[in-house]
Amino acid sequence: MGSMVELPASSPGRTPAPAPRSTLPLRLGILLLTLSLFGCDHATKLAAEQHLSNGRALDIVSGVLELRFTTNDDTAFSLFHNFGIPRPPIVLLTASVLALLAVVAMWIAMRKRATYTQHAGFALVLAGALGNVVDRAMRGSVVDFIHVTHWPIFNVADIAVVGGVCALGLSALIQRSAPAAPP
Repeated sequence: MGSMVELPASSPGRTPAPAPRSTLPLRLGILLLTLSLFGCDHATKLAAEQHLSNGRALDIVSGVLELRFTTNDDTAFSLFHNFGIPRPPIVLLTASVLALLAVVAMWIAMRKRATYTQHAGFALVLAGALGNVVDRAMRGSVVDFIHVTHWPIFNVADIAVVGGVCALGLSALIQRSAPAAPP
C-alpha cells in the first residue's frame, strides 16, 4: 500500500508557517521604558530631597496636590506599623528583593506568550520596584514626595508599580473575556 507523503510548505493545500517575528525591537523598547522610569524616579527623588527636605511643601493644586518630602521606612500604606509588626530595614529590603525577583520570574515564565500590554505592565512594575529597592538598599528607607489630599505620600516608582499592576490586571480580564480561538 502507499505511504503518506508530507506536502512541502509551498504546496497549494498547506499554509506556510509564519516567519518568526523579531523580538529585538520589543526588548529594546522594554529596556528603554524600564530604564527611563527608573531614572525618572531617582531624578525626582533627588530633586525632592534637594528642594523640599527643609520642611517646605510646594502647593501644585491648592488643597488637592502638593509636593512634600518624607522618607518611608515601612511598606506601602505603613502596613507593618499599622499591624504592630517590627520593621528592621533588612527585613523590608529582603522582602522587597524577593518581591522584585518574583516579578522577574513571572515575567520570564510568561515572556513568550505575553501581549505587548503585559510586557509593558511587567516593565512598569519592574522599574518601580527596582527604584524603591535601590532606595531601600542605599538609604534604609524610600523617598516619597507626592501628596494627594487624604492619601499617603508616594513617589514615581509607586505610580509605575500601580500602573503596571493595572495593565496586567486589565490584560488578564480582557484575555478571560475574549472568546477562545477555534482549534
